[in-house]
This record gives sequence, structure tokens and C-alpha cells, in this order.
Amino acid sequence: MKQSNSGILYLVSTPIGNINDITLRALDVLRSADLIVCEEVKEGRKLLSGYDITRDVIPLNEHNEHEQTGEIIDFLVNGKSIALISDAGAPLLADPGTRLVQRCIEMQIPVTSLPGANSIIPALQLSGFSLDSFLYAGWLSPKKEIRRKQLKDLKTEKRLLVILEAPYRIKPLLRDVSRIFGSGRRAAVAFDLTTEKETIFRDTLGALATHFERNPRKGEFVIVIEGA
Repeated sequence: MKQSNSGILYLVSTPIGNINDITLRALDVLRSADLIVCEEVKEGRKLLSGYDITRDVIPLNEHNEHEQTGEIIDFLVNGKSIALISDAGAPLLADPGTRLVQRCIEMQIPVTSLPGANSIIPALQLSGFSLDSFLYAGWLSPKKEIRRKQLKDLKTEKRLLVILEAPYRIKPLLRDVSRIFGSGRRAAVAFDLTTEKETIFRDTLGALATHFERNPRKGEFVIVIEGA
């Protein structure tokens, strides 16, 4: 049944590093929303404080997503406007919130997306590869055998591949990719995009694997690999 008097759920993209990478529309929504939903309250409040925004903030994460979704739906049904943000970048990409959006669609509660900063497009643009088409593979499994099976399934993909990885798993991932895809295949590793530490490493998978073995880096990574 359509909720004619319901509020609106806004999916708001936030900066991935540089605090200035936020849209004017996003700031308007964050300032006017009745409630802001984020993955971690501490991170959400830290982000908002950078723009002098004070709003009620509640968490939506893997530990409370089921019960919290119901409570957020109740707010929306009662006419409250809600902004959903992630810790950084675009909501729902490897972050909680899909269940909430699905429930809103089922109940015909308005949902709208405010585009903005994300790590995927800058990494692609800076990779130097042709961007006619690409496959977003997201986060692979942290479990070695499952990850290797996933990579074997992706080995013959002809499109560019985009993979996200945590700093502490970049070395084993690059070792596996180099071994399974072949050490001569080209790739780019984007490091700490939009920050002063932003660096793009472009080389063969074998060379990149060796580089990160010898030069560990802390930060957020996006890996772009040329197609088969």
C-alpha cells in the first residue's frame, strides 16, 4: 500500500577523503533531514561536525540491520525525512542499507539518490585504461580458498575489473591475482584517493605484487585490472 503521507529516504554520497568533495544538495539534505542514519555513529557525527551540522544520528550496520530497518520505516511512515550515509562514499556499495531500500520500494515510500563522491570512478579515470566497459567485482572473500576460486572465475573476463580491498589484505590479494591472472597483465592500484597522499601505482600485476611486498602501505585501495 502506498504511504501517501510518508517522508523521503535520501541516499547521500559523502566524501571519501577530501572533506570538500560534497555537493551543495547533499549539505541541504543533511541540514534539513529529521534523522541521519549511518554505519557508525562516531564516524557519522565526525563527518557532520566538519560541516557544523547537528542532527540526530542512529546506526545501521550488520549487527542491527534487521531490527533497525523496521524502526526507520516507522519514522518514514510517520512523515520523517531520513538521510542514509555511509562512512565514506556512496551508500549501499559494500555497506548496509539494501534491506531498508527494498522495504521502502515494497511500501512505495519515496527513495531518492544524491550522487557524489565515490572511489570507483576516480580509480577508473586515473588507471589509464579504456573505460568503454568495466565489471565491478567489489570486495572478494577474505578467506584464501574462496578468494582464489572467485579470481579463477574472473580470469577470462574481458572487461576491466574493479576490486576493492582493505590495506591489510592488499599483499595476499595481489599475490593471488598475479598468480592466477598472469604476472604480465597490467593493473593500477589507487591509494588514498582525493587526499594529499593520493597515489596511483601502474604496472604489471607481478611488479605490483613485488612492490607492495617490499613497501607496505596503509590506506584505502581500489584495484583496476585490464581485461583478459
